[in-house]
Amino acid sequence: MTETFLIRGARLEGGDATDLVLHDGRIAEVGTGLSRAGATIVDADGLLALPGLVDLHTHLREPGYEASETILTGSRAAAAGGYTAVFAMPNTSPVADTAGVVEQELALGEAAGYVTVQPIGAVTVGQKGERLAELGAMASSRARVRVFSDDGFCVHDPLIMRRALEYVKAFDGVVAQHAQDPRLTPNAQMNEGSVSAELGLAGWPAVAEESIIARDVLLAEHVGSRLHVCHLSTAGSVEIIRWAKQRGIDVTAEVTPHHLLLTEELVRGYDARFKVNPPLRREEDVLAVRQGLADGTIDIVATDHAPHPAEAKATEWSAAANGMVGLESALRVVHAAMVQTGLLDWADVARVMSRTPARIGRLDGQGGTLEAGAAAEVTLYDPNAGGVFGADDLHGRSGNSPYLDRELPGRVVWTFHRGRPTVADGLLTETAGVGA
Repeated sequence: MTETFLIRGARLEGGDATDLVLHDGRIAEVGTGLSRAGATIVDADGLLALPGLVDLHTHLREPGYEASETILTGSRAAAAGGYTAVFAMPNTSPVADTAGVVEQELALGEAAGYVTVQPIGAVTVGQKGERLAELGAMASSRARVRVFSDDGFCVHDPLIMRRALEYVKAFDGVVAQHAQDPRLTPNAQMNEGSVSAELGLAGWPAVAEESIIARDVLLAEHVGSRLHVCHLSTAGSVEIIRWAKQRGIDVTAEVTPHHLLLTEELVRGYDARFKVNPPLRREEDVLAVRQGLADGTIDIVATDHAPHPAEAKATEWSAAANGMVGLESALRVVHAAMVQTGLLDWADVARVMSRTPARIGRLDGQGGTLEAGAAAEVTLYDPNAGGVFGADDLHGRSGNSPYLDRELPGRVVWTFHRGRPTVADGLLTETAGVGA
């Protein structure tokens, strides 16, 4: 039986208080003073209503690395953070480089039922950078893959990158590049600079990111294709993207929440929760990427949610794995770094965390406007709440969050996916997949 929800008094994207009726997977009505017989009433006084968040960069680890995360546990983490859709990166085992693997991931996401799980296909076979994967087969599969990435590895060979950009044009796809020249980052441990020199750790120079972005925007211009830059992290990268957009090149870029808030100074404690690729950068870089997001040079916020087993982080710095979990904390971090600083308003947050990522990924039914007839993908957020982010706030399989014991504003109160609550009054619900 279809359940109807009447959301009363939510501020749509920070605007006026409005009622919404959710029924049969759609927003049935929007207005004031609404009523609906038999509806479950949601008191949203003081809450913001945002279109369900969309993450273009999530690592769900399944198949192959279920000790770190599964599609079910990662979906639960996403819902807890206000997400209704995530794009799953292909660095699984086997790698998501065939139609069979991406269709398996899609089916597991549907069975979980907490969010739409949209697979990303690998650019090259096994993410080895040697020959193109089955891009066309993945695009025409039931998963309808439109985003391709070797994330974790740079598509370093310029000829392979050119061919990938040419190939995806046939089905309006996009290549999402992990911009890291491997010849400039051997055994890199943190950002290259005065802090790395002081600590005696091998540095990851900004030019390793910036040189690949510069090359790839020119390749995208040359072949007339779409390019997306993953987890941009330096002031120089922002300037290159700004130049490319002024030139009319079809490029988009993302920044992670951690690169909006955290700096390389945190590495001084050798706490491996702060080890990530690309690394935490200088304060100047943090300020530059914030400004780039505010002025539209950077298009979206993407989490780069990267879960690991405890033992992969509870070791000496040089041996620790790169990556942080980020789905549950992303909206709160953006609230702190961008809204509380006056750089974005809540309509901007809806744009960079929902509408634009859905558009880049060509994902129908997500990132819509909260209006009658739209899909009922809705997040209700309390901007006046907040507190210390703790282990109880994590709902995935891994605990490698850089925000543990840190004060963060806000709280996700309700998440509706396909008109059903996956989070209700701040608690995850039991939900069934779309086929149930």
